[in-house]
Amino acid sequence: MLNLPEYLSEEILLNPEKRKFPPFSLSKLLSSVFKPIEGCRVCILTDFDDPQPLIKNFNFLEQEGFEVQKKAHIHFYEALKNGVAKELNVSGGEMFAYKCTNGSNLDLADEVWDTDGNLLSLDKDIYSKYDIVLCISTFSATAPLTAKCKVFGFRGATMHGMNDVILNSGLAVDYDEVSRDAEKLRVALSNADRIEIDFTLEDGRVLTADLDLEAQDAQKSHGLCHGTAPDIANLPAGEVYFVPRNANGQFPMKYEDGTLGVLEVKERNIVSSTLIEGNQATIDDHNARLADDPMTGTLGELGFGTQVLPVSYSDIQDEKVLGTCHLATGRDDHLGGDIVPDMFKKHENSTHDDILFAPHKTPNFDISQVRMFRGEQEEILIEHFKPSNYLMQALSQ
Repeated sequence: MLNLPEYLSEEILLNPEKRKFPPFSLSKLLSSVFKPIEGCRVCILTDFDDPQPLIKNFNFLEQEGFEVQKKAHIHFYEALKNGVAKELNVSGGEMFAYKCTNGSNLDLADEVWDTDGNLLSLDKDIYSKYDIVLCISTFSATAPLTAKCKVFGFRGATMHGMNDVILNSGLAVDYDEVSRDAEKLRVALSNADRIEIDFTLEDGRVLTADLDLEAQDAQKSHGLCHGTAPDIANLPAGEVYFVPRNANGQFPMKYEDGTLGVLEVKERNIVSSTLIEGNQATIDDHNARLADDPMTGTLGELGFGTQVLPVSYSDIQDEKVLGTCHLATGRDDHLGGDIVPDMFKKHENSTHDDILFAPHKTPNFDISQVRMFRGEQEEILIEHFKPSNYLMQALSQ
């Protein structure tokens, strides 16, 4: 019998919505993610399409919408101001806004505005003057902040797409536990030669993607930024990932409008999409984008979730769920990869876009099996979106 904590029990695995979480505590989150934190100067970044009039005097609070930004204000800005900063012995707590990038992990413009409406510089006034930067935004800023923290020496966390489910589950967990579980699974997957993923479509077809990893060390997103070294935590955390060295085969894609396509992968690059059902124009647009800038189809990540969390309908949390996996296209320099923004034809193409495979996200097809090959060892990792005995045994150690 496996020695597993309650949150990894079979009952909770099958019904993650039954998992009990403590109330969200900013003090607990910051003190666990950032050690040491005493004496640090902290700030909050958020984004708007038109930042200056909305951040000035917190005018966005009087407008409809802006749910992510309002949560940043209530649960982070106000909490720091009303006692958390004093409790943690940190200073600052100011909130700033930059122009929304409208793309995942695109580099940020240097312009940023404070709550008096003054125009400032991210480089000169934020990155160089704060020890901890908390970015709560519409689109992920993990890649650009990872690059900037290495230049300016700060630590930080990115929490894009925040909603109530994420606040009350993925940001309320014990990140020491998250880190321990991620490390157990990182060791279990590390140095894999390759991984195969079988996708079964509703018509019975089975597509297989074969990813060559060249026995690389697996990496983990575990939520802890301890010490003083520059680092960015992507929260909610809980992921083991690789940068593929090569990839071939096929995998299905569900587009934002619900269209389903089959993506053909050759030599690490998506070369074409073929319609399964839905809108042919969506497929044509993707093929035109691939033809115009082939780097947009380069696979930059293979990731596996390590946590048991309820569905949030935001990929930043849902890709961290144990039993799911995801691929990503585009830049991967923030993951230690070789795809950098300058390699793309246009700046707006240099995104890092996750493609999540999960029951709620892709009900039209099943991950029938994921297999790992490491030397003579072959292990099943996932079957029908459920972690295998091999993974559960690793978590029980």
